[in-house]
Parts: sequence; C-alpha cells; structure tokens
Amino acid sequence: MNLSGATFAFDLDGTLVDTAPDLIGALNLVLDEQGLPPVPLATERLLVGRGARALVERGFVMAGRDLPEDAVSGLVARFIDLYLGRIATESLPFPGVEGTLDALSAEGVRLVVCTNKRTDLSLALLDALDLTRRFDAVIGADRTPAPKPDPRHVLTAIAEAGGDPAFAVMVGDSLFDIAAARAAEVASVAVSFGYTETPAAELGADALIDDFAALPGVAKELLIARRSGLRPGSGSVIGSPPRRTDA
Repeated sequence: MNLSGATFAFDLDGTLVDTAPDLIGALNLVLDEQGLPPVPLATERLLVGRGARALVERGFVMAGRDLPEDAVSGLVARFIDLYLGRIATESLPFPGVEGTLDALSAEGVRLVVCTNKRTDLSLALLDALDLTRRFDAVIGADRTPAPKPDPRHVLTAIAEAGGDPAFAVMVGDSLFDIAAARAAEVASVAVSFGYTETPAAELGADALIDDFAALPGVAKELLIARRSGLRPGSGSVIGSPPRRTDA
C-alpha cells in the first residue's frame, strides 16, 4: 500500500519536539522573579502537556506558596513572554523526526501539526527549528472550535491539510491526543518518549512506537487494516528505545 494522499497529524510538545527544557527554564525564570526556588527538569517534565497555567501553579505548589487567583493571568502572561525569548534555546526535535517527515513527504503524505499550544508559539518554535516548511498547516488550539481531546481539533487539522479522516493518522504522546483521534474515528499512534503522566502503553492508541523511524510502517499497517474494515489492537510496541539528540 502506498501512503500517497494520507494525512498525518502530529502533536508538537513531547511528540515532534522535546520542549521541556525551555518550558521548565521559562517557568524557573518566573519563579526566580517571585523569589522562589527552581523546579527540577527531571521530575517536572511530564507536566509540560498540561499547559502554561498548570506549570505556573505547580511551581508555586512546590515552593509551598499560595498563588492568588488574581495573580494567575499576569504570571502566565509573563511565562509566555519569557518562553518566547528562549523558545528553542534547548528544545530539539526527537531523534528521527526530520528524516521521517521528509520520507513521508516524499511518499506524498500530507503533514499537519495538531497541537493545544497556541499557533503563534507553535510557529515560532517550528520556525526556529526549520520544521515549519515540512508541514501543510499548523493548527493550534486557537484555530479550532475546541482543543484536544475534542475531535474537532483533529478534524480541523486534517481538513486544513486537504486530507480525509478515513485515510489519516494522529500521532501524539498524551491521553488528549489519543482520545481526540478515537472520537474523530482517526487511526492513532502514541510515542513512548513524550510527556504523558499515564504510561504510554495505557493511552489506548492503535499502536505505540518508541522510535520515530518506525512510524511509516506502523501507520501503513493501521491504514490497511482500516480499509479492510478491521480495528487493530491497541498498544503494540514497535521500535527501539529512543535516544536524546542532545544527550
């Protein structure tokens, strides 16, 4: 089966790019301005998928200081400003991402980013990493009727890329990604190296990979099964353990 004409929708943080170092770095700058100690990257990276507000709130919790409700919006805005200033200082694509995207494009696959990150922040990150040109569209939460896990986010992204949900795959690292794909009746692939607090094997994806290079073959199997009217079993691990490119 040729993948030409298929659409692959990708989550961004924790799927395409390891953004935790810069997000936690921006959080620690906010905390420092408030006279609070930094949070460690190693233990807090899984919180990245929850969004900016959750990160700021977590920083205050770890410092043992109450965060007044009327201060939240200002601190989140400050966090965003600081994050924009260092958006790709330490962030890098996960191993195999660029080569896999190029291989999929060469096969005629439509590629779209489907992320709960704001579109402007997503484009700033992708531009800095020279990834934007590889995608037909970038759809942040602000460009949809509702963000993931709402299926309309996935469906909007696929439509923006000119694709067909029946011949599409959602690739992500979180419960929101997989739940949105399932509700949209789109095939799903979870990556094992992202930021989910729920073990990746328990997200309920149609397949689980821990090497990006495995994605084309796995997706092809899923789409063949769907065209045959079959529903693949979820969570079959395919690939090899991921490596950090900056390790």
